[in-house]
Amino acid sequence: MTGFGRADGALDGWSWSVEARSVNGRNLEVRFRGPNGFDNLERLTKAAAQERLNRGQVTVGVQAKQAQGSAAALAVNEAVLNRYLELANQLTMEGATPPSADGLLALRGVLDTPEEDADPEARAPIEAAMAVAVAEALDALKLSREREGAQLTPVISQFIDAIAALVVRAEGEAQAQTDHIRDRFARRMAELAPEVPGLDDRIVLEAAALATKADVREELDRLTAHVASARTLLRQPPAGRKLDFLMQEFMREANTLCSKSATTPLTAIGLDLKAVIEQLREQVQNVE
Repeated sequence: MTGFGRADGALDGWSWSVEARSVNGRNLEVRFRGPNGFDNLERLTKAAAQERLNRGQVTVGVQAKQAQGSAAALAVNEAVLNRYLELANQLTMEGATPPSADGLLALRGVLDTPEEDADPEARAPIEAAMAVAVAEALDALKLSREREGAQLTPVISQFIDAIAALVVRAEGEAQAQTDHIRDRFARRMAELAPEVPGLDDRIVLEAAALATKADVREELDRLTAHVASARTLLRQPPAGRKLDFLMQEFMREANTLCSKSATTPLTAIGLDLKAVIEQLREQVQNVE
């Protein structure tokens, strides 16, 4: 779910660049950083991201500047500048490095833009052009994420195949579990009460009750169904959230399998299942 996209643009003495980045996230979260005076751009950016993406923490940054010819009309807000200088002097007395002139001028509110440039109607065409660049950057980000997803698909498929193979092994061990429980119970009862009449019948009944409690057929059937669902979801993107939920179901059945296991080999298979499911869960976090 990681990716990067960039776009540039210029209009009426303004130039700008847009960078869009994303990392893994359960839901879609869009963070925006943009130039002052373009208040509607954040709303347009979030709407454009929601149209293209379903999950991930997305950061969109817009850096814009005016041509030097427009800078002559800029005015210094002396009240704001003096306040910054007071704070800077206090920090300098505490050992901080004195501020530079260009650093002070770059602080928010120090430079006032001309009234005509601050007019929302005058800036509307520029803001619209910036929104186009934002859309282009998000398109590039989406394409980057799709390329990453294409590379992850075979990796995720291999983990699903590994789970399916472990379920088949578990089915073989589960068939022998009833006989193992009966034999172990018979030996124990023979040691404790070797001459009790009707012992064989009681052994069969008790062993059957224990085997019923230890039956893992239901868990294995559900694991098989989850494997089929995971393969279907991979062919029907976007599936990230559904796969997230499916990973919880996978782990729940694997935990139950381990708790019901009465043999060392079946327990080992259950532990291997949990390890593979956890690896698969980490990869699913990258899925849109």
